Amino acid sequence: MTRVRAWNCLRWMLGLLCAAASASAMAQSYPAKSIHLVVPYPPGGTTDVLARILGQRITEHLGQPVVIDNRGGAGGNIGTEAVARSAPDGYTLVLGTVATHGINSHAYKKLAYDPVLDFAPVAALAQNIICVAVNPSLPVHSIRELVDYAKQHPGSLSFASSGTGTPHHLAGEFLNQIAGISMVHVPYKGATPAVLDTMTGQVQLGFLSLATALPHIRIGRLRLLAVVEGTRSRAFPEVPTVGETVKGFEVSSWLGLFAPAGTPPAIVRLLNAEVVRALNATEVRSGLEAQGLDVIVNSPEQFAAQVKLDYERWGNLIKSVGVQLD
Repeated sequence: MTRVRAWNCLRWMLGLLCAAASASAMAQSYPAKSIHLVVPYPPGGTTDVLARILGQRITEHLGQPVVIDNRGGAGGNIGTEAVARSAPDGYTLVLGTVATHGINSHAYKKLAYDPVLDFAPVAALAQNIICVAVNPSLPVHSIRELVDYAKQHPGSLSFASSGTGTPHHLAGEFLNQIAGISMVHVPYKGATPAVLDTMTGQVQLGFLSLATALPHIRIGRLRLLAVVEGTRSRAFPEVPTVGETVKGFEVSSWLGLFAPAGTPPAIVRLLNAEVVRALNATEVRSGLEAQGLDVIVNSPEQFAAQVKLDYERWGNLIKSVGVQLD
């Protein structure tokens, strides 16, 4: 019996050594072919733009093409699930968001992937700044004036977002809850129509991606009140946060790169190094910040910790505001 156990133990150890050797060989030859970067949203949005900038930089340095694969649908779930089920070899990645890896598992009744267990976090990329912007016809110039107006005119304000269950929608519901007001949510299919209807006055205000709203803010078609993050944007330090007026308010919305769980750590680290290299390039960083994105540079371990933390935070918020999607 002792010999059988010893033999089984030896076989197990040999299996581990073979697997480690195979992973090491794979990492040393990586990349030997094109890399598919799945964007789980339609072309043209902030996630897509960032993926193309990053893909071009990695292509230039590693010598293999990064192919952008837009697989939109179900709030980002379709493309994200496809990557979760892909081979963990570093050739299929996803540009995930706080929605695909934090919100959706709490908001949707059924989700075919686990945002924590089914992925290997590679690197955070940027903070996708969400702003509160109003149509200039609305007589408010600050979050304090917005809250006061909403209290004086209960139920009369409508706010746009890029869709039900998005960080933008939840930020608006959180402000309703924490400030004791009752703005009505108007969901849109994406960031662009939400911005356009706020700009034209179909709705009075929006919780919008700063990157999408910025061109209209600059020419005066939208009035920027604040950002929803816990700290001011590095690119726009003059813009206050909502939390500076409404104590306890803070919402975080990031973009990050993920590989399937089980991807060799050496490949994850190589990809992380390439991401850091790209984001530290002056023209890349300044270009992203000009679009309303705050660049984030960190390690796979730091990003993994952030994903787990925000997964819990968004779960608590979704439960408190009662959002449920099919």
